[in-house]
Amino acid sequence: MTARLRIDPELRMFLPVSRRQEWQEVTPDGTSTLGHHVESLGVPLTEVGPLVVNGRGVPPSCQLADGDVAEVHPVPRPQQLPQEPRFLLDVHLGTLARRLRLLGIDAAYHNDMDDPSLVVQANEERRVLLTQDRGLLRRRALWLGAYVRGSDPADQLRDLLERFAPPLRPWTRCTACNGELEPVPKDEVEPLLQAGTSRTYDAYGRCRECGQVYWHGAHSDHLEEIIRTARAWSTA
Repeated sequence: MTARLRIDPELRMFLPVSRRQEWQEVTPDGTSTLGHHVESLGVPLTEVGPLVVNGRGVPPSCQLADGDVAEVHPVPRPQQLPQEPRFLLDVHLGTLARRLRLLGIDAAYHNDMDDPSLVVQANEERRVLLTQDRGLLRRRALWLGAYVRGSDPADQLRDLLERFAPPLRPWTRCTACNGELEPVPKDEVEPLLQAGTSRTYDAYGRCRECGQVYWHGAHSDHLEEIIRTARAWSTA
């Protein structure tokens, strides 16, 4: 008894190299669901969109029968969520977290949180858990996660913007702690500034959470380029 699964090209990256082919054969056993078969091949269900068996759309809980032909499609982009996306990033995605915050996207990040704690926070705060750990995405308790494609932070950022299409509000979040920034008079923060900074800049923002002070300084050209590129990706 066998059933055949056609894996979309976008999802084949999750298959073992030795099995990275369009068609996969599985054995229906009367117990395992289609979702289980897909995950057993290495594809996290968080990355799977429409499932079609013998030309009919089905849920992941569908059980295959001998001779069935299933099509496994990726999540449509942009992915529709019930609310504006908020994210939680695992320990390996710190640079991506800072870039998301630069764009004004709510991105929680901790460099010392273990997997069970990540799942708890993601569920409690209804954040999409971003990771490149497939095992973490397969945790049954996780309400929603997403695999981040790419090894370079720029590629990772583009992947996230294309997948979730979050609104961009640059310069509104603290890149250190994710708190919201508010304008602050120069005289309030002047004691915290070096003399050269105080002489050169007049507009400042301060994080409501951690008190970090921001201004458009020497790094602003590089950061503005990140913002310009992100806006271009978001409107493409």
